[in-house]
Amino acid sequence: MFFHRQELQFKSTPDRADAVYARKLQEVLGGQYGEITVAMQYMFQGWNMHTPGKYRDLVFGVGAEEVGHVEMLATMIAQLLEKAPLGITEDAVQDDPTVAAVVGGTDIQQAIVAGAGARATDSMGNPWQGSYITASGNLLADFQANANAEMQGRVQVARLYHMTDDHGVRDLLSFLLARDTMHQNMWLAAAAELREEGAEKLPVPSNFPQGKEHTEVSYQYLNFSDGQTASEGTWAKGPTPDGNGEFTYHDGPTTSAPMPPPTHPDARFYGTTDLPNTMEKLAGTAQDKLKKE
Repeated sequence: MFFHRQELQFKSTPDRADAVYARKLQEVLGGQYGEITVAMQYMFQGWNMHTPGKYRDLVFGVGAEEVGHVEMLATMIAQLLEKAPLGITEDAVQDDPTVAAVVGGTDIQQAIVAGAGARATDSMGNPWQGSYITASGNLLADFQANANAEMQGRVQVARLYHMTDDHGVRDLLSFLLARDTMHQNMWLAAAAELREEGAEKLPVPSNFPQGKEHTEVSYQYLNFSDGQTASEGTWAKGPTPDGNGEFTYHDGPTTSAPMPPPTHPDARFYGTTDLPNTMEKLAGTAQDKLKKE
């Protein structure tokens, strides 16, 4: 069950109203790598987890913290909008509030739809999507995805930090940056611990028999670019991280096959094919009569 306590994990008050910056903050609230995403990602990973114990406790605990971060950002956005003017005061656009909002860089739906509040959208007004989250049931794959989400999120918060000189906003972002630092390290540590314990290994999924794949190309670096320096990386020579092979470098593909002929789907899909149009019509008619659905 969930219980809401009317407190914030960290509270900071902006120096002044700023509707333009409130829109920018929407990215780290409802964007692809925003707080809504990581909160839902960790929760669904917990619900989809097939083993009890420390890893399940970990994702639920951090997921609950991220819900709190959603609340902190939504609160900050509301504070930034609280005393913001309804329109931009420049005479050239004051007669048309919609144009004023666009020119001023504000999110007019924060006003019209949310009544001077946050929305479950990114900074461009695109609605948050459940497809942003990763919850595969494979812990090594998920924990690596979590580390990536925290890295991308921290990059965006760091950029936002330099887009304002508001001390209160920067104070909140400094806290979120610190928590992202913890979470990046935490997920990488959890992924390493999974491997040390033998619960999961590389390549993911490690319990799929590797002998069923075309092992001759499993560790080949195939250079499909006219750049030449990729051969200098550790991914092009030497032992592989999974310990199962050696990297080799190849200038281009090591396999090839001729293209198959074009397909000929049911004529009633009405795609253009190399068959005469009359023949396509006759085929469709015959399939209808034979009731071939």
